[in-house]
Amino acid sequence: MVYRVYVEKRDGFDLEARTLLNDCHELLGLKGIEKIRVLNRYDAEGLDRKLFKSCVAKVFSEPQMDIASKDADMSGATAFAVEYLPGQFDQRADSAAQCVQLISMGARPIIRTAKLYLVYGETSEADIAALKKYVINPVESREASLELPKTLKVKYDIPETVETLKGFTALDRAGLEKFVKDYGLAMDADDIAFCQEYFISEKRDPTITEIRMIDTYWSDHCRHTTFLTTIDSVKFEDEILENAYKDYIAAREEIGRTKPVNLMDIGTIACKLLKKRGLLDKLDESDEINACTVKIKIRVDGKDEDWLLLFKNETHNHPTEIE
Repeated sequence: MVYRVYVEKRDGFDLEARTLLNDCHELLGLKGIEKIRVLNRYDAEGLDRKLFKSCVAKVFSEPQMDIASKDADMSGATAFAVEYLPGQFDQRADSAAQCVQLISMGARPIIRTAKLYLVYGETSEADIAALKKYVINPVESREASLELPKTLKVKYDIPETVETLKGFTALDRAGLEKFVKDYGLAMDADDIAFCQEYFISEKRDPTITEIRMIDTYWSDHCRHTTFLTTIDSVKFEDEILENAYKDYIAAREEIGRTKPVNLMDIGTIACKLLKKRGLLDKLDESDEINACTVKIKIRVDGKDEDWLLLFKNETHNHPTEIE
């Protein structure tokens, strides 16, 4: 059985809802929205009712700051929910499941979360569509159903055999380009041609698993082909994004940036600008490439010493340093 609880911040602690309302007015121009409520929705399966009820105040909410309820009062509001896409890591759900397991000392339950947005005021369908576009990142999330599911278990069909891509090594250039398109690969035609040369040398066609594995490890996450691709022409259909891009160009001019425009530069320009303005007095710079550096005190031989705790990215270098 699936149990559900809604958790909403009490007045004074509802910073997320207030910030979103301000963004609606100042960034999106949605002046008709008078109020927004944001509720965290928890669905749980694999535990009994008694355990679930005891965890409402111990795991799913903090009574001093939260209001937990079985049902959400949606009267007078336009409601929609947002959840992570299947396969995306839901830290809130995972943490809750671990906490429930620690309390029960039993099996870990299945927990899914979503954010419920309740919008009040004089709004049109276009207003709600603009708000959804603002809060839903299609790369990692989607609009969720408001209905309680019968089960949270996901059924996957496990293939009994692995498909061999017969004829792959015989494809010409046009065939390789079609292959990339048909399978939705991250690789381009040159990449897949390189793979084809390897399997020709092996005198066999690859399996679909081999191609998918190569495509995954050849992706932009590791290679940064997209992040470092020069952007030489931009057209906008969204005024907010266009204004943000103009701010980026102005920042480049202020710091005298001459390197090519690309996504990596767009993502790191703010730190470069703050550094030039002298607003990063605690910035630590080194030849190391780290995801994060934290200054800490370490006691060595009875004396405190200043150390840097370095959080590395992965085994390969990612170009994330501040120049």
